[in-house]
Amino acid sequence: MIVNALIERYRCSEALASFAVGDELLSETNYLRFGSGDICYGQSSLRTSGTFPRNGLCDLSGNVDNNGTLPKLPFDPCQMVDHLRMERYAGSDYESRRGVLSSNVFQKAYYSLRPLLDVPVRKHLQRWCFRDWEKLAFPAWPVDRTVECILERLLLLSMKSRGIDRIPFIWFWPEGFESCVMVTHDVETKAGADFTPQVLDMDDSVGIKSSFQVIPEKQYPVSAAFLNEIRARGFELNVHDLRHDGNLFDERESFLCRAQSINRYLREYGAQGFRAGRMYRNADWIGALDILYDMSVPSVAHLEPQRGGCCTVFPYYIGGILELPLTTTQDYSLFHILGSYSTELWLKQISLITESHGLVSVIIHPDHIIEKRAREAYKALLRQLILMRDEKNAWVTLPREVNRWWRARSQMKLVQRGGTCYIEGAGSERARVAYASFEGDQVVYTIANKEEVCVPRYGDEERSRVKVNEQRTRRHRP
Repeated sequence: MIVNALIERYRCSEALASFAVGDELLSETNYLRFGSGDICYGQSSLRTSGTFPRNGLCDLSGNVDNNGTLPKLPFDPCQMVDHLRMERYAGSDYESRRGVLSSNVFQKAYYSLRPLLDVPVRKHLQRWCFRDWEKLAFPAWPVDRTVECILERLLLLSMKSRGIDRIPFIWFWPEGFESCVMVTHDVETKAGADFTPQVLDMDDSVGIKSSFQVIPEKQYPVSAAFLNEIRARGFELNVHDLRHDGNLFDERESFLCRAQSINRYLREYGAQGFRAGRMYRNADWIGALDILYDMSVPSVAHLEPQRGGCCTVFPYYIGGILELPLTTTQDYSLFHILGSYSTELWLKQISLITESHGLVSVIIHPDHIIEKRAREAYKALLRQLILMRDEKNAWVTLPREVNRWWRARSQMKLVQRGGTCYIEGAGSERARVAYASFEGDQVVYTIANKEEVCVPRYGDEERSRVKVNEQRTRRHRP
């Protein structure tokens, strides 16, 4: 079996992504563990009693067979990663914990009355609906990187079974950036649209360009002048739902009809990306949209009306569409559900994401930062993002640039000739060779300088020793 997600993450050879699956997988799909901490979801060859995540879930890592030519796993890693990214577990007994706001009856009633409800009324109602969010054991709050942990653990197994102590791969971000940041603004009301020029000024004042998601119908007038100001100042423009009424994914036929209208607006706006209203989503339907990337799936959705989460802080593909997951808490949730105007939660999430070299994805609504203390919280967040850019080598960029890079990287190849590593493919001049090695059960990443010679080492035997000029190292415990 070739684990394509491993190749997608590391751009490594198929040989390193080859595994065998052991005994026949049982038909039951359960919650499991692959390692001491991370909860997974899928089928295995072991009898388990894994219901909704609690203590005592079966740990699959003790049943890996490393004695053959390929590591033999008691589960299908492709299925497990897919179940997490596509939120397949949300159809299991997790359904009963999705929250009141996830029910169709409540959605229709709430969104029909929402225009009549003031923010204080809405936030108290939503706090009641989300009252159990802290009890959710899965995905992990405040950041879930289970997919990365699974893939890192698989890489470790592959390296150890083959007697390899270091492998080269294509680093995750261009120019050796250690992580990535993108700021997005969903414009939901006329008040938000009127306040958008001030948000443009705030972002411009610190040298950050962001993307604005615009609702095409019914919420507010969308004039050519409004759209042109966003584009002319170097910001990005995307489509945000169709009417933002909470009904986009209610029924398949209705969705396909609305998708035609959304596609028309995508062409009219010259937009490449999309985000669904209130982060409602259906990954199996999203292919009907003529988009290059989507931004509708949270990594952890404890505070979203549709709970779940894709359990990753990296981009991933849904068919031909690149998903750029939301990896930080929305401003509305922070201000009105958690009742906080501190940046502490955001900073904690950013720290965890950047430690993993992932994508820091931020949503700030112009509608919700008109009030002074909310606006000050956003300005404080902007200052932190600038520090990340200037002091921690973070790539602060637009969603379309993340999409462009990730697609280019997916076509690049790492080639070794005469002890030297080369990256081939369009855009490879921006790419960097990196190394994955291990110390015990920790993955160690080292980004090479651009001209660095790569010499893989196999067990105790070394080929063509060279001096390695390491740029930086990070350790991860998978």
